Amino acid sequence: MLIHVVKSKIHRVKATGADLNYIGSITIDEDLLDAANIIEGEKVQIVNNNNGERLETYAIPGPRGSGEITLNGAAARKVALGDILILITYGLMTIEEAKIFKPSLVFPNGDNLLT
Repeated sequence: MLIHVVKSKIHRVKATGADLNYIGSITIDEDLLDAANIIEGEKVQIVNNNNGERLETYAIPGPRGSGEITLNGAAARKVALGDILILITYGLMTIEEAKIFKPSLVFPNGDNLLT
């Protein structure tokens, strides 16, 4: 049996942009992607602490050191600038693997930067 387990989490980042006219996705500062072990195109669950919205899209890299967190396409309607978000990815693994697996957890500062 395979189960879904948290693989990566970027905790409490601020939405810095919302671009309705972009194709789709979430743009994430590449430093944050690397720290959280999230790859370009990976499915990301977005939890909006301000309005309770939960949605899924895929990650695209933003400029390093920019702190960018931009919701693109239809997802832009689910966030306001400054909303606090939690970004989560999941992996499939056996129960035995899950018992020893350690997720990548990232806690950026108030400017969405690593400290």
